[in-house]
Amino acid sequence: MFKIENKIIGDGNRTFIIAEAGVNHNGDIDIAKQLVDKAVISGVDAIKFQTFKTEKLVTGYADMADYQKSNIGHTSSQFSMLKKLELSQESFIKIQEYCNYKGIMFLSTPFDFESADFLESIGMSAFKISSGDLTNIPLLEHIAKFNKPIILSSGMANLSEIEEALNAIYCLGNSEVAVLHCTSNYPAKLQSVNLNAMNTIKNAFKVVGGYSDHTKGITVPIAATAIGANIIEKHFTLDKNMQGPDHKASLNPTELKDMVQAIRDVETALGNGIKRYNPSEVDTIKAARKSIVASRYIKKGQIITLMDLDYKRPGTGLSPKFYIDLVGKKTNRDIEMDEQITLNIIE
Repeated sequence: MFKIENKIIGDGNRTFIIAEAGVNHNGDIDIAKQLVDKAVISGVDAIKFQTFKTEKLVTGYADMADYQKSNIGHTSSQFSMLKKLELSQESFIKIQEYCNYKGIMFLSTPFDFESADFLESIGMSAFKISSGDLTNIPLLEHIAKFNKPIILSSGMANLSEIEEALNAIYCLGNSEVAVLHCTSNYPAKLQSVNLNAMNTIKNAFKVVGGYSDHTKGITVPIAATAIGANIIEKHFTLDKNMQGPDHKASLNPTELKDMVQAIRDVETALGNGIKRYNPSEVDTIKAARKSIVASRYIKKGQIITLMDLDYKRPGTGLSPKFYIDLVGKKTNRDIEMDEQITLNIIE
């Protein structure tokens, strides 16, 4: 358990919901601000972007992933694609200021050392590390030295690789780490989600855990909340038909708001785990439970037998579980058929 700004993250607390804007601003600061506006309306805890210098992130000959080719609709190099999506440091300063003005937490994933240093210099409160950098130990160590909370995505990884990443961070004295289960495909098919792995990670490493979702719709992040996610991250966009690699696997603003509401509803429904009757059930107890009644007319002084007892609604009298306390006892007055039998009318 740890805090990011005023949010306590961990078991027993509200799910920390991150709206992943990523590069869905298409390199336009005005679109980025519109994404901030929509995130605020949705009720998420934070909005997250991606900060990178294309020259520091990718070589000129790196090919695009298949999903990127499919979502964009044409083939080019990663360098060419990412360069169009890059925002300047000045733009990120303005976005952070706008987030502060709108009252929402600003986060961004750094993809290179320079970007990490920049985000630290502007006082970002926590660092999100992408699945692609889970094995980038030099970058993990660099970010760990900032001594800020780290949220680490684990797409494409196995447990031993997650352990290596955590050890690299822990060795530098940073213990405030959350690990998000993730399937790195956009969109990810339900068959590839393996949602139970989220708790495998939580239990294996005793960490704050969560889920970064790339499936279509809102079903899986809601399910993740129900089984114990401390953090939910979900891509969103202004319009799924916009040009870019991630729009098709993102929620629109209405869906994002629906997801947040559903997650909060699930949290409310989960309760505290103590099994007892709820105050709202008091009236139903009276209407649905049963009381001990006379199955026939019973005279004063008669010894009550099992055949004299019946069990009927309403549940305002003696519970059927106390029938043994009546059998063999003598009545101190006449009892009519269907009359509730209580302890004060037996000797």
